[in-house]
Amino acid sequence: MSGGLMFDPATIRALAEILRDTELTEIELVDKESRIRLARQLPAPVIAPAAALPPMAWAPAPAAPGAAPIGVPPAAQVPDDEHPGLVTSPMVGVAYLSPEPGQAAYVSLGARVEQGQTVLLIEAMKTFNQIKAPRAGTVTRILIESGAPVEYGAPLLIIE
Repeated sequence: MSGGLMFDPATIRALAEILRDTELTEIELVDKESRIRLARQLPAPVIAPAAALPPMAWAPAPAAPGAAPIGVPPAAQVPDDEHPGLVTSPMVGVAYLSPEPGQAAYVSLGARVEQGQTVLLIEAMKTFNQIKAPRAGTVTRILIESGAPVEYGAPLLIIE
């Protein structure tokens, strides 16, 4: 490589240290005659399971006088990743549930949200991106912890 950027082992090592120290996933340097791209895969985030709720007893509603009771079993539980109200990450980054440390979270369990309302932030490349509710409803599950790294498509929360 003549002229442009020189990519000796020390330069590559320094770039790799920057990747590790900043938790970036890739760095690319380009000039007219040369190009170098370093990328790494981060381990998948560990998502804490939602607190287990005690099983609820199901009982049919009382029948009208003179009518025979008709019971309909409760709907089958839908897995989180298949739930129709699942909100997923549109990008790779770090998720935050509040605008700043020490401030109240954008949403909490049981909170009613409107379509377009900010429900959390994802920091990507030092930019904070507002993640908005795709629909109105109630937040029934929050599937991440504030400060957790997320990948594209990672489940964030469920709005029913």
